[in-house]
Amino acid sequence: MGGSVLEYVILIIYMGGMMYIGVYWDKKSNDSESYLIGGRKIGAFITAMTLQTTSMSGYMFMGGPAQAYREGYFTLWYAVGDGGGAIFNVGFLGKRMRRLSYFMGCMSPIEYLEKRYPGKATRLVAGIIAIVFVYGYVLAQFLSAGKTMSQLLGIPVPIAIIVGAGVIVFYVWAGGYMAVAWTDFIQGIVMVVSMILIFVMSLVQVGGLTGLNEGLTDVDPTLTGLWGKDNMYTGQWGVVAGAVLIYLIGYMGLPHVVIRHMAMDSPYTARRTVAIATIWNQLFIFIPYIIGLMGILILPNISDPEMVVLTLAYKLLPRVIAAIVLVGIMSAVMSTADAQLMLMGTMLGRDIYQRYINPNASDAQLLKISRGCIAAVGIVSVIIALIQPPGVFGLVIFSFSSLGAAFLPSYFCAVWWKKANTTGAVASMIGGCLTATCWVAFNLQNVTGMHQFFAGLIVSVICMVVGSQFGTPVSQEMKDLIDRASCKLKIPAGLASANFKQIAPETEGVINFLKESDYMEQAGFAAKTF
Repeated sequence: MGGSVLEYVILIIYMGGMMYIGVYWDKKSNDSESYLIGGRKIGAFITAMTLQTTSMSGYMFMGGPAQAYREGYFTLWYAVGDGGGAIFNVGFLGKRMRRLSYFMGCMSPIEYLEKRYPGKATRLVAGIIAIVFVYGYVLAQFLSAGKTMSQLLGIPVPIAIIVGAGVIVFYVWAGGYMAVAWTDFIQGIVMVVSMILIFVMSLVQVGGLTGLNEGLTDVDPTLTGLWGKDNMYTGQWGVVAGAVLIYLIGYMGLPHVVIRHMAMDSPYTARRTVAIATIWNQLFIFIPYIIGLMGILILPNISDPEMVVLTLAYKLLPRVIAAIVLVGIMSAVMSTADAQLMLMGTMLGRDIYQRYINPNASDAQLLKISRGCIAAVGIVSVIIALIQPPGVFGLVIFSFSSLGAAFLPSYFCAVWWKKANTTGAVASMIGGCLTATCWVAFNLQNVTGMHQFFAGLIVSVICMVVGSQFGTPVSQEMKDLIDRASCKLKIPAGLASANFKQIAPETEGVINFLKESDYMEQAGFAAKTF
């Protein structure tokens, strides 16, 4: 379908606004900490929105509805888990990861893993896995952006990919983390409003939920059953468990999501973040799948199920409202793609360049290299996206499963199990990633009846527990930091409520002065007691 002048205007205004945010924060990102993690100054509301919009991606507007269109009510298992994803992610990791990452001075999720599990192997393995599979995520988002703009404006998909990806790369390159966080905030609002509009109009069209169920039963009774269309997953509880767990706990293993914990302005921001994110989830999570189900009745002959939401927007809404809805889909794509590009720049700049190529790189050099990496990743991603990778659903689930299985135990155990060591973490990352990847490559889900994420997670957990029994034990210093991060140390309530970010540097300076001087010995204290 061709785009009208009005649709072009709406899209240009929207994209121009996103680029302006990038330019605005470009002037305020003066050092690597502010550029890479927002100077650790992100409040609860922005944190909640950037967490959830980063998690959802174009998958919720394209891949999720398409899967519901093909498999029926079975896909609601994904929504059931996703509804509680924010509670698990922020509730279990939020405060503790924020504290521990600050104590260790980390600015990237890979650097965090290396300092928690010391050793070159940690950063090498974690870096390779993260770069490969986050890249797969980026490709899925660029493909979503291309399909959306092509549908909206009636232009060829390759041109749409170049334009959509170009806007994303620009504002991320210019404004860094703060640009990503604020665009995610705006995009989150647009996403919810857009999806609710489509949902309400579609629901009226099919005669409400009762009409939907009756209509699906008439088409194929198995569509409303527990095991998917044609009972394709009958008795496969391992597949069901994986569908629920992948989004219930899987976010804790995604580097581009957990870095949001590190950027919070305070550990106590996590509590408010959980509440806000959970409310947003309930407004958004189930709707895309139900829209996909309604698409079976309204659009029975659609050639590409990933276009269900887009097509319904034009079929059921006035043209101008449909254009706004499609901008919401672009928001979903951008909100995930920008986070992943930001992470790629962070990893390539801080974890690769500064770690292996130029350990003495200045802050200005790191900032320049990170920006250069973002631009390079964006350009290469566009080139690869133009060759049409697999569908959005398959690519997202594949990347999500491999990342989650590889990193979830390592991030979780970093703050919850003091005995988790480098051997366990490296074994866990390799075992989980290889299992999830092989499960897809050899189509083992159909053979075993077990979801790729669930299989990878089981192997990853076993490797962490068994591997941690070998190798170098965790140092006492690290155990003390974990206790500090979990607030297990007995300190006065007044001191505990103080802002540790403000007092920690001064305290460290005093301690270092006392260690380096002979003041303690002159005051009558033996050096060894100090």
